[in-house]
Amino acid sequence: MEENIGSSKEDAINIEEPLKKSSLIDKEKKNQSNEMNKNQEKKLEPNNQNSNKDTGKQIKEEKELNQAPNISKTKPVKPLPIEKKPFGEFINLHLLPSLISEFKDRGFEVNDINLKNTERPIAGDKCWVIYCEIKDICNFWLSFETDDITSLKSISLCKTNQKPSVIESFLIDEKRITLQLIISRILQRLNGQKLIGVN
Repeated sequence: MEENIGSSKEDAINIEEPLKKSSLIDKEKKNQSNEMNKNQEKKLEPNNQNSNKDTGKQIKEEKELNQAPNISKTKPVKPLPIEKKPFGEFINLHLLPSLISEFKDRGFEVNDINLKNTERPIAGDKCWVIYCEIKDICNFWLSFETDDITSLKSISLCKTNQKPSVIESFLIDEKRITLQLIISRILQRLNGQKLIGVN
């Protein structure tokens, strides 16, 4: 009996030891897998944070891009003053039509008006010359030394069927040359010679 009891105790001990060992092994495996899971989570967390940061950064950049046009509104481009346009364009498209209109408004008819690079009356040198013939009244020549309205200018005038005898400087003291200024001074010169009456 005693032998049987002793052997059954030994058998129990022998059975318990492998059980303990297997449970220890299971615990270790669980611990290892828990640690692995924790490590993986830790590795994933920074990536998630980075991706969240990247997404946030991208959204912020898109907002800035959408707001950029509102911040930097383009100013409307001011049209170039007609006096700053090329010489030929200013004379042919603005000055000559305006002169014709001015004379017409005062009851005069323009027979001929043109711009040519030709000899200046009296002086005989070559320059840009506006020639204008007002029917039954007078002729005048407005000369520009170069193709620039700010260059030195002169004017000559005479009655119809006569030749000019005097050449005078024109707008020499004016710092800013404008369309209206040129027109008003031409009218002033013609009126000064009692060729037209300007009100």
